[in-house]
Amino acid sequence: MADVPAVVVPVPRRGNPMLRKLLRNKNVVAGSIIILLLLVVAAVGPWITPMDPYRQDIWERYAAPRGLIVEGQLNTQFVLGADELGRDLLSRLILGARVSLMVGFVATSISLLFGVVLGAVSGYVGGWVDNVIMRLMDVILALPGILLAIAIVAALGPNIVNAMVAIAVVRIPQIARVVRSDVLAIREEEFVEAVKALGQSHVVVLFKHILMNAWAPTLVIATLGMGTAIVAEAALSFLGLGAQPPQISWGRMLSVGREAIRSAPHVTLYPGLAITIVVLGFSLLGDGLRDVFDRRLQDH
Repeated sequence: MADVPAVVVPVPRRGNPMLRKLLRNKNVVAGSIIILLLLVVAAVGPWITPMDPYRQDIWERYAAPRGLIVEGQLNTQFVLGADELGRDLLSRLILGARVSLMVGFVATSISLLFGVVLGAVSGYVGGWVDNVIMRLMDVILALPGILLAIAIVAALGPNIVNAMVAIAVVRIPQIARVVRSDVLAIREEEFVEAVKALGQSHVVVLFKHILMNAWAPTLVIATLGMGTAIVAEAALSFLGLGAQPPQISWGRMLSVGREAIRSAPHVTLYPGLAITIVVLGFSLLGDGLRDVFDRRLQDH
């Protein structure tokens, strides 16, 4: 009797293919790990600080870093040194993560809300509405971002809330222009015409059907924008226009440490490294998301 050839039945792969693609991207994984670690630190910060971040000890003013191990024993006193008032740098860095991450998420959320709405309406309606919105965005883009943010904070008053508003305003035009370009391309697709033929309102067509197909580029630019927002907040706080004492901010720590940058460089070194790490995390995540979602890169 002749042998019957074996029939191979393909087993369907389980799981979300988009999730698998994200997990295969090294930038997405590395950026996500950094951001998640920072989020955990910010969430449990008050319970893991080795010392009281507000406690002053003039005898430890500008104390040098002592490290985790001192004379063979675990050390929790001034691991990264002390600032100009003898306050523990490590404890203040841990609490400062809350302000930086809060600014990044809140400022980006505000800019996303207004940028998406303005860009979507501009691209979908067109005509004089498009001209008015885009000329307004051009005016904002024509001004240097940091100078515009400084002007807004100076007019509203120096505090962290006004700093977030200023950073959001500066970021709105970039998001609006990206959304507008996507809406202009998608509104000519056949499925949009089919939805209109079914009698759907313009609001439903725009926000349910068009924007649902234009979210990927917006997500990428928003992720990259979080790092930019954190740097902008650090710059404003460095100038005294952001977080105000006793609120702890990495930018504020840089500002007060610049006076002793030669004699006690650790006071500015560690806040600078913290800002660099968090911006690196968002940059890696944003670059990875762009590699995954950008069809032009996939075609190459």
